[in-house]
Amino acid sequence: QGQVVESGGGLVQPGGSLRLSCAVSGISFSDHSMGWYRQAPGKQREFVASISRGGVSSYDDSVKGRFTISRDNAKNTGYLQMNSLKSEDTAVYYCTIFGGFWGQGTQVTVSP
Repeated sequence: QGQVVESGGGLVQPGGSLRLSCAVSGISFSDHSMGWYRQAPGKQREFVASISRGGVSSYDDSVKGRFTISRDNAKNTGYLQMNSLKSEDTAVYYCTIFGGFWGQGTQVTVSP
């Protein structure tokens, strides 16, 4: 069975940075595109970024220029580097391997 595990969330001040990781097992990681979504309290889950098998990335306008998605197929791991964080980035961040695999989420809180 495929498993997706996020890590790297936490509490950070506005303007700070965090790097989320997405460790994948039981799935042929290099054969799948992957993405990051987030869900803030009281809101629907929303798209943040994605990266194709070949490394082509896409971003929501709200994070463009601040967040960078990447992947290391040799390590079966994806990443989301988040810089210049804002309070509105506060949410649970979920990693998804396209094809129906989701992690349990990691909390990111941006607060003074």
